[in-house]
Amino acid sequence: MVIAIIGENCSGKSTLADQIKSAVGAEVFSGKDYLRMAKSESEAKLLFRQRLQAAVSGENVIYVISEPEQLSLLPDGAVRILVKADLDTIKQRFQARMHGNLPAPVAQMLEKKHGLFDNGAYDFVYDGVFGDPAEICEALKGK
Repeated sequence: MVIAIIGENCSGKSTLADQIKSAVGAEVFSGKDYLRMAKSESEAKLLFRQRLQAAVSGENVIYVISEPEQLSLLPDGAVRILVKADLDTIKQRFQARMHGNLPAPVAQMLEKKHGLFDNGAYDFVYDGVFGDPAEICEALKGK
């Protein structure tokens, strides 16, 4: 099964991916991790697409996505999970990652990207602040 965990920076995607990985057993890829699969980007994308396509009916693979162009790598049959968080939480989490500093340009970038994935088609929508990952994990075990 291919499980796509999709959302903005600092929305809770990696935390959910870790929980799902523990619950169903899966290899996790994030962002452009697939570039390690080959020397050229085009070859790496091709190999990664093939890997994901094979995983639709095989081993569990989690792909954590934070950029819209990464959605094009997903095969038909992937389970899509949108992870959402309010803008204030995203800013606080990002600030913590930056050791307490959130420069104005970074804050503006987060504001601009907020809601970027909201209009897509998803199998699940997960609240990255108050959601219970056990619910998503149980639902995935049934797929």
